[in-house]
Amino acid sequence: MGHVEVGHLTYVLPDGRPLLNDVSFRIGDGVKAALVGPNGAGKTTLMRLIAGDAQPVEGSVASSGGLGVMRQFVGSVRDGSSVHDLLLSVAPPAVREAAARLEKAELAMMEREDEKTQLRYAQAITDYTDAGGYDIEVLWDTCTVAALGMPYDSVKYRDVATLSGGEQKRLVLEALLRGPDQTLLLDEPDNYLDVPGKEWLERQLQETPKTVLLVSHDRQLLANAADRIVTVESGNIWIHGGSFTTYADARRARNERLEELRRRWDEEHAKLKALVIMLKNKARYNDGMAPAYHAAQTRLRRFEEAGPPEQTPSEQNIRMRLKGGRTGKRAVICEELELTGLMKPFSTEIWYGERVAVLGSNGSGKSHFLRLISGEDVRHTGVARLGARVVPGLFAQTHARPDLHGRSSVEIVMTEHARLKNEAMKILARYELAGLIADQRFETLSGGQQARLQILLLELSGATLLLLDEPTDNLDLASAEALQAGLDAFDGTVLAVTHDRWFAADFDRYLVFGSDGSVYEAAEPVWDETRVVRPR
Repeated sequence: MGHVEVGHLTYVLPDGRPLLNDVSFRIGDGVKAALVGPNGAGKTTLMRLIAGDAQPVEGSVASSGGLGVMRQFVGSVRDGSSVHDLLLSVAPPAVREAAARLEKAELAMMEREDEKTQLRYAQAITDYTDAGGYDIEVLWDTCTVAALGMPYDSVKYRDVATLSGGEQKRLVLEALLRGPDQTLLLDEPDNYLDVPGKEWLERQLQETPKTVLLVSHDRQLLANAADRIVTVESGNIWIHGGSFTTYADARRARNERLEELRRRWDEEHAKLKALVIMLKNKARYNDGMAPAYHAAQTRLRRFEEAGPPEQTPSEQNIRMRLKGGRTGKRAVICEELELTGLMKPFSTEIWYGERVAVLGSNGSGKSHFLRLISGEDVRHTGVARLGARVVPGLFAQTHARPDLHGRSSVEIVMTEHARLKNEAMKILARYELAGLIADQRFETLSGGQQARLQILLLELSGATLLLLDEPTDNLDLASAEALQAGLDAFDGTVLAVTHDRWFAADFDRYLVFGSDGSVYEAAEPVWDETRVVRPR
């Protein structure tokens, strides 16, 4: 049995801006709830408040059944952390505390072996046993076999940095879903998972009796796994009690109701003010009207004190103007191309105007392929060249742009694209990156805001070939739809690596990087190679 209850939660950013205002909701036993909303609206902050990683200005958080937390960046336990450290970071608090004491006692034993140190070491082992440490290591063995194909003892000291992002996510998810905590907070659990991994996660969420609150931008996963949608917008929340498939209609109907309530409130407010003015004028000449005038004043004051109904959230209005330009008929030519150690040689041609999705499991070479096409130095044999007048622009999957760190969005647009400040702010406004956001350093932006800025830089670069590496991973729902609309209007060629099933449905054809190193064409998305007959 597990639940989460948030009561009148208020949170203010360090710069004094209110982010969450009097937020209250409850996620009951066994419910699978998805937290959605615009990038920067406060989804991750709300998860951190529930997890206890941040403290609210006001309000309270309660949960039951033990709280298991997957944070947005699961591999950042500390530099040089091991698989053991990663698994320990999502273990129950009692196990973590006992493990810390045991590690300290073990280090002391390496320095000296006097009776006092030995007794502390023995007590630390007893405490770790009583906390369930050795029992949970048996569970971890099951988890590492499931996620990495190897027993725990073989990988416990392996550096987390040697695992792919998908392997890290899968390992932590295995530990939380199999662990003792009955309430789970999962912040973007599907990022870096390939589609079979996402389908596995969907099945696990459908089958687990645990209570789950998750943040995700994957529209297909939301449709398949969430039975309640919690929306964070305009500093507050509202809950749609159905699935994501009916969410858009429910949100539209709710906004229409709020607009109607506000219209009626404004009309009643105007009538009361007019009544007060009329009675005031009459009371000047007729003392008998004074009681009615004072009664109307009281009625108006109470009406205004009660306040207007909830403000209708402003709709996101992201306008991506990806222009492109005419190029030669052949945009990309690959002849017997092989990325060293990643794939077998293959040949293909991508024509001007095509939308080609690059699919395949994690580690199959898809990102390296895009980097090679963009002009980066990637080890390979064979030929990979661009057609006439093709200008590539790369969207990096992990948003690893050290060249942008330390600079604000407006500074980047001004210096890299020779724009005056007023012009730069107008451009940023189209991507909802203006205002205070424009002056934030790149590394302090949310993942979705960083993604939108990268797309804006592609727009300004004049690229005629867009190389997009998981572009929708951190985009909120409105931004993902704006990107799809922008690509529809783009006069050029698009080559995109994606695990987003909703996004991939819009592409013309598919280049599949097989698990055996082969690369082949497909007319429909291929997410699980065991379900298809490969072309010879």
